Amino acid sequence: MTGIAVAVDAMGGDFGPRVTVPASLAVLRENTSLRLTLVGDESLISPLLAGISPGLSARVQVLHTTEVVTMDDKVAVALRQKKQSSMRLAINLVHAKTVDACVSAGNTGALMAVSRFVLKTHADIDRPAILATLPTMIGHVHMLDLGANVDSEPRHLLQFAQMGSIIAEVLDGIERPRVGLLNIGEEEIKGNEQIKQTDELLRASGLNYIGYVEGDGVFKGHADVVVCDGFVGNIALKTTEGVAKMMAGMIKAEVNRNWLTKVAGLLAFPIWKGLKHNMDPGRYNGASLVGLTGIVVKSHGSADIASFAQAVRVAVKEVEKNVPALIHARLGQNEVPAA
Repeated sequence: MTGIAVAVDAMGGDFGPRVTVPASLAVLRENTSLRLTLVGDESLISPLLAGISPGLSARVQVLHTTEVVTMDDKVAVALRQKKQSSMRLAINLVHAKTVDACVSAGNTGALMAVSRFVLKTHADIDRPAILATLPTMIGHVHMLDLGANVDSEPRHLLQFAQMGSIIAEVLDGIERPRVGLLNIGEEEIKGNEQIKQTDELLRASGLNYIGYVEGDGVFKGHADVVVCDGFVGNIALKTTEGVAKMMAGMIKAEVNRNWLTKVAGLLAFPIWKGLKHNMDPGRYNGASLVGLTGIVVKSHGSADIASFAQAVRVAVKEVEKNVPALIHARLGQNEVPAA
């Protein structure tokens, strides 16, 4: 059959099928070339498929399993003991080329480990990375690594930069994406040895490297791609999410402080609505596990229906652009010939 096929780990995340199934169906309605394989407990999935049109039903199948990788499972458990989990079976479908991509809201560490074990990395990539799209003051930025690797070497960061540049070019249509290296300052003397060595590699890489980017520069839109170690990137991401939630809570508290502020809040409602839309993390849900031979997209574990649907859309777009093959081809061209 032609079209795009996506496997969904229906059991993953905080809410399981009651979010993953309706979210997947929403994208199925939007995209007539999409086919879905929902992997998980059929007794929980099937009732959520009741009442859908025959046309939709023909493009959905269920792969039954009752085994689930929980959010608390250790990586070793997911790899060695839960070989029939919904996560593992969904990734297996990508490896078997039965589907083109996999989406899961499950345990991040387990998803990365299982994906790397089953799919392997490209020959030119030492380690896969987690790439996410984040909002900025002028658009968005692709940032990686956001937690897959906590001890990256300079050559790994160079590979992350190369992959991020390719993705920004392919998905955003930017001819030469600006690549920045996350650092504690923009001056050349700033940063640890890892950062300084990576800076040297990036300057000689042929990428459109603009140098160091500070944390505030990420969201000012100073670069199209920002590269960092997974330890730093994950802290930066979680801190950003925390600040956004704090600001939303503080604004709500101030608006409800008294009758006068409530009136002012009502008058400013269109502003708050626009701000909420622009800052909604659900619009950017769907982190790509780049560097693998297949497409795997990680959704936030607490994603609601709209947010999980966005993660499925990310997977569809990467299939349409054939991202893994492009990364493999481009990085192969960048190899330095043997002397």
